[in-house]
Amino acid sequence: MYLPTKEGKLDHYCLRGEPLTVHAPVGPFTRVAFAAAHVISDPLVERDPWGGRPAVDWDATLGYRHFLWDQRLYLAEAMDTAQRGMGVDWLTAKELIERSLREAKAHPMKPRVACGAGTDQFDLSDLRDEDAILRAYEEQMEAIEAAGGQCILMASRAMVALGGGPDSYHRVYGRLIENAERPVILHWLGSMFDPALEGYWGDQDLDRAEETVLTLMNSHPGRVDGIKISLLNQSREESFRTRLPHGVKLYTGDDFNYVALIAGRMGSHSHALLGVFAAIAPAAAQGLDALAQGNMSRFHALLEPTVPLSRELFKRPTLYYKAGIAFLSWMNGLQGHFIMPAGLQSSREITHYATLFRLADQCGLLLKPDLAVQRMKALLAIHGVN
Repeated sequence: MYLPTKEGKLDHYCLRGEPLTVHAPVGPFTRVAFAAAHVISDPLVERDPWGGRPAVDWDATLGYRHFLWDQRLYLAEAMDTAQRGMGVDWLTAKELIERSLREAKAHPMKPRVACGAGTDQFDLSDLRDEDAILRAYEEQMEAIEAAGGQCILMASRAMVALGGGPDSYHRVYGRLIENAERPVILHWLGSMFDPALEGYWGDQDLDRAEETVLTLMNSHPGRVDGIKISLLNQSREESFRTRLPHGVKLYTGDDFNYVALIAGRMGSHSHALLGVFAAIAPAAAQGLDALAQGNMSRFHALLEPTVPLSRELFKRPTLYYKAGIAFLSWMNGLQGHFIMPAGLQSSREITHYATLFRLADQCGLLLKPDLAVQRMKALLAIHGVN
């Protein structure tokens, strides 16, 4: 088949067509691994894609989560991967959390589900002081805990807009951490994922921001399960994780350097809370299985080829990576269409999708090659490529 290139040409591509076989791992993993999953729209019900609540295909959305759980991956629910603040509102996210937790409790693997708690049920204009931000967080945390989930304290645009320094973060987060039913996961999302989060933790300087976070965690012993860091900086993450309080995990959110960070070095490693793990689930699960069995060569053989795919998924502007995850879900027959909340499938160009197609094939992640070819040809035809 012919696929467009970034040089504006059409090149013949010969499909490799050697997909990984999806199966459950042999035993438990030695790394905690959360996959952040997306939401699948119901295009036949959607009426106001840019202004109203999204229409969700609940069967397909929950089926995708079973696909992850069957491979022993945990679920990070209602995160930015699920288009929080980019087409998915809090009421939809709340229903998503409740439905996923009910399904998880009935699943034979009994998977962990950690859920994003934020402040996105309010406009920034309504969150003008710390008390208002606290109430917004607490409303979402209460809903998550009532459903039986663990809270991930998502980075809030309101905290940045407030303009407070480190003391403001200590006051807000300190209360949230202490009031949570179980230890929370903190969330440090870099500005490449959301430009509105520039200067999080009250400082533009990342070294000083690190000190703020470390002081916060040390001030609340036993109340923080871990911290997810998405700064796309391997050396900074490696250095930071050696300074964490005893028992606090580093959950990498680095979709560029996850292989080395999870493998670890010098007795230190990262766990995972990754959007890319939803897109590469078979390779991720089988790689983690190999790692648990001490087979490092197999771990690297499975996961290293996924890195070019992930780097393309998360290319700038990084916040549109969700479109590629939905595209790969469609290619693999996990959803019947390529329509996203708020029409986000249009946020990436056809050459991006063609590149993802090539890279997914090359690392065994086009799980149904014939179906993928059929669907890719249909997408190309819409873009005028015959």
